[in-house]
Amino acid sequence: MSENLKQLMQGIHQSMSRFHGGLKDRAQEMELLGGDPDVAKKLALGADAMNDSANIYLSWARHYVALAEGGAAEADEGEEDADEFQF
Repeated sequence: MSENLKQLMQGIHQSMSRFHGGLKDRAQEMELLGGDPDVAKKLALGADAMNDSANIYLSWARHYVALAEGGAAEADEGEEDADEFQF
């Protein structure tokens, strides 16, 4: 069961990474094509906000997966800064 949870968490991580990249790419594309600069800026800022939020949620997901595996009741301090949580 915990392997299934880990796989699901990895899938979420990969999807959020692609989503972040897609928003960033679209913002750059809009800038290069002369699109509305305000919209391009909002997309770029939104991509960063989504990235930060995803890191927080993935940190909690990791915590709950560890609990499901019988792990520690408290999340490790600073785990959201670990490389595996950064897009």
